[in-house]
Parts: sequence; structure tokens; C-alpha cells
Amino acid sequence: MTATALLLALCPLLLAGGFLLGRRTAHPAGRSDLGTPVERATFETLHTASLAAPPLRAGLADLGEEGARKALRRLRTLLGTEALCLTDEDRVLAWAGHGEHHAAHLPARLEGVLAHGRSAAFDCGCAPEAGCASRWAVAAPVVVEDRVLGALVTYAPRESAVLARALDEVARWVSVQLELAELDHSRTRLIEAEIKALRAQISPHFLFNSLAAIASFVRTDPERARELLLRFADFARYSFRSHGDFTTLADELHSIDQYLALVRARFGERLSVTLQIAPEVLPVSLPYLCLQPLVENAVKHGLEGAVTRSRITIGARDAGAEAEVVIEDDGVGMDPERLRRVLRGEGGPGAGIGLLNVDERLRQVFGEDHGLVIETGVGAGTRITVRLPKYHPGVHSTPMPHRA
Repeated sequence: MTATALLLALCPLLLAGGFLLGRRTAHPAGRSDLGTPVERATFETLHTASLAAPPLRAGLADLGEEGARKALRRLRTLLGTEALCLTDEDRVLAWAGHGEHHAAHLPARLEGVLAHGRSAAFDCGCAPEAGCASRWAVAAPVVVEDRVLGALVTYAPRESAVLARALDEVARWVSVQLELAELDHSRTRLIEAEIKALRAQISPHFLFNSLAAIASFVRTDPERARELLLRFADFARYSFRSHGDFTTLADELHSIDQYLALVRARFGERLSVTLQIAPEVLPVSLPYLCLQPLVENAVKHGLEGAVTRSRITIGARDAGAEAEVVIEDDGVGMDPERLRRVLRGEGGPGAGIGLLNVDERLRQVFGEDHGLVIETGVGAGTRITVRLPKYHPGVHSTPMPHRA
């Protein structure tokens, strides 16, 4: 999370902590080792928020009753009220505390809150002799991207303007958590769409030509045909796998090796490939299908036009906290201004989609400093450098089992 997003997420809770402070200043004297009342209240507010946030980051649609209940138990502790509940547009998702019999009448009470996105307070309707401590309630809307998704409702024995303000701030914080969950889901959907775009780029001509090359060896060299067919199956399995946004450098390079074996089966001595891989960087994680499009691009440009032979070098070395991968070809290269347009997304339909896709995904995952570094010129070949952090929060991969 960026510093701005973190500040946005915590500010409402720090304001609500003022309500907590009002209930926490009665600590016994002699507790200076735990800080001042203000410091203790701030710590308790932030600690409670940290415990309530994880369930909410699933998003309202995927929260579930148990996740909602976990979050509500923490937030009810923060507010110190008789009960707290969370609703969507149609129903109560979870209830924490006493007086759950009020849930049956809640949807009608919330019509104005959900329709207009404004907080509202109301009498619960329980007579004093009924023995219900929840006599008064206040509801605050939960809003994500200007859409009212539901409401947070708290119950108390009596009216309290301070409680109403505190609930508003907590509801704003809950809204921020759900909005961050939406951003996470959007990012996941975007990555999936980008991977689909890369898969669509795998040329049918390459697939057909690979199978044709394999078929040409069936009679003359059956053993080689069998090996190439297994390599083709490995390449296809990896390229169209359905699990995980991330892979290991070892798995990506394994798939690239299969791809290059198929290319060499077709072009023979026209293509020379050199690999220089440091074993210690093989476990490093990276976005799935991140290097493969770069190698495919090198093969394409290396064998374009009248070029009779092409040399491609793929290197991966240990660079301290990072692994540095370099893919270099001696092909036709590219005009630097055209390259800049491609990386700005201005190259036209289908132009450089692999380069743009990989550059954007690297920046999204690792930060703006980790985009592609490309050195090229017309007739001068191309050198692409990728820097991969050895560790980055949230980037984990499960290696694929390889064919024995």
C-alpha cells in the first residue's frame, strides 16, 4: 500500500480514536510505562484497526458471514457499543453483540440511508420493561466509488452525538478498506486480461510450423520427433496454465528453452542461442509470461528481412538484492522514437503489445523503477534488461512440476 493510501485508510480511525480516548482515560496511576492516555488510545485504535482490516480486504461480495463477524467484533470493541452490524443493500450480513432481534426490522429503517448515502439515527422501539439495552441506533452508509454498498449500524442505550460521529468515521474507514479490496480485484482482473492478450499473441503460425517441423522428423529421426513433441507439450502446458500470477525464473527459463528448441528445429543453424544463467537466481519470482514475450520478440527481429543468421544471448546474474536478466539479439533493431511510442501505447493495434504488456506489469508489481530498459537502434540489434527484486511483498510463486 502506498503512503498516501495508508494515510487515507488510517485517518478516519485516528479521528474515531477520540471516542476511544474518552473511554480510556480512567487507567490507574503509575502506568507511565504504557505511555500517556492519548498514546494508549492511539495504539489501541491502530491495533484494533489492524485486526479488523484483513477480513474486509476480501471485499463486500466475498466477505461472507464469518469474515464480517470477525471485523465487527473488533470494531465493536473500538466503539464500545451494545451491538454493531453490517448490511449490504438487501440484508444483514453479520451481527456482533446483543439485541439481534432488531435485525428483522432493519432493512426498512435503512431505506433512506441506502438511497441517499447519509447517516441516520432512530429509536429502536423497545419499551424499557422489555429488558433490551439497545434503545437507540445510528446507521452510516458504506460507500465505494460513490456507490452505497450497505450500512454500518450501531446500537446504544441512549442517544450520543459523539457515538454518531465516531460511527461515521469508522464507516468511512470500512469504506476505504472495501475500496482497496476493489482495487486489488481490479488489478487481478487487469493482470488476467493482460495474460490473455499475451496468450493470444502466441502465433498460430508458430504452432503450425512447430508441428510441421516435428512431422518432418517422424520418418527420418523418430527419436528427435518424440523429443520435440514432448517439448511442444511442455511449452503449451506452461503458456496456457491456469494457476498463479507469478512464476519462478527457473520455470520461465525452462519454457523459453522449450520454445527455442522448437524454433531451432525449424531454422537450424540460422539461429544461435547462448544462455548464461547463474544458478542462485533461479528461485527468484516474477510475473508469469514476463520474459517469454521478450525472447519471442528477439527471435522475430533477429530473423527478420534478409538476415541469414541471428545470435541471441540470454543472461541472468546475481546483482545483490536483485536478479538482472539481459536478453540481447543482433537483429534489425528498432528506431528509438518508434520504441518510445510503443511503450506509451501509441504504436497502433498489435504493435509491440508484448513489450508494452511486460513493461506495464513489471511496473505494477515492482514499482516504477523496474520497467524495461531497452537499448536499440536501426540495424544495431536490441538489448533488453530486466531487474527483478529477490524479495518483494506479495510476490510469491509455486514452481510447476516438470516432465520427468
